Amino acid sequence: MKRLSFYIFILLPCIAIISALISTDLSDAFYKNHTNAEQPAAIQKPDSSNASSEHHPPTLGQLRKKYSHYFLTNGPRVNKVALTFDDVPDPRFTPQILDILKSHGVTATFFVNGHRIAKYPDIFRRIHEEGHAIGNHSYSHPNFNRLTVPEFVNEIQRTEQAAYPIIEYYPKMIRPPYGEITEEQLKWAVDHSYRIVNWNVDSLDWKGLGKNEVIQNIMSDIRPGAIVLQHGGGGVGSDLSGTIQALPEVITRLQALGYELVTVPELLGISLEK
Repeated sequence: MKRLSFYIFILLPCIAIISALISTDLSDAFYKNHTNAEQPAAIQKPDSSNASSEHHPPTLGQLRKKYSHYFLTNGPRVNKVALTFDDVPDPRFTPQILDILKSHGVTATFFVNGHRIAKYPDIFRRIHEEGHAIGNHSYSHPNFNRLTVPEFVNEIQRTEQAAYPIIEYYPKMIRPPYGEITEEQLKWAVDHSYRIVNWNVDSLDWKGLGKNEVIQNIMSDIRPGAIVLQHGGGGVGSDLSGTIQALPEVITRLQALGYELVTVPELLGISLEK
């Protein structure tokens, strides 16, 4: 009995030490596993370049540079100028413009709205029959920046459908209302063989300016290969009498300077139709 008590006295401290070591190992293992399970995933910082591009879409200048073959504001530096007229046909102003062009033997480029073709098909037919070039200026004249790509496509195709029975081709040129277009819309136009045509000389005639101001705005900025923006139609109450009065003098002054007045397709060397 004394011997048994002696062995117990000797073994108890050893058991205590071993238990302490095992407890520590299990505790450490539990702590490590628990910590790994709770450790949050690393936080990914947003790509500032992508965020910037989403919130700051390319400007028109950047788009013209990136898509220089498809997004045009002027022709080559030759002694030719293209006169263009937006928002046609219009019974108040378009026939007067056509009369002046015909009397001077000049052809120009008319960017048409589909809903206007539907209202005034005879005036649209006259534009075509007198040899002027036709471009697409949307159906209802919205700001393309506010449209989705499908909505943009609908504007273009509805105008084509209105124009085709009379001219029997789909115009290659698109002029966005207000000159505005998004990159996604531009990509669609490129993929479908269109050309976006804006301008580099602005008459500002839509403001209802008088004859002399219209002439000044055009002639002060004219240069070889220029595409001149004017209007042949407008909304209710619009006044384009300044354009009508200025046009004969604009034509004669440009010709006196040695410029040949041509259509946009002639200036750019592209076809009328898509």
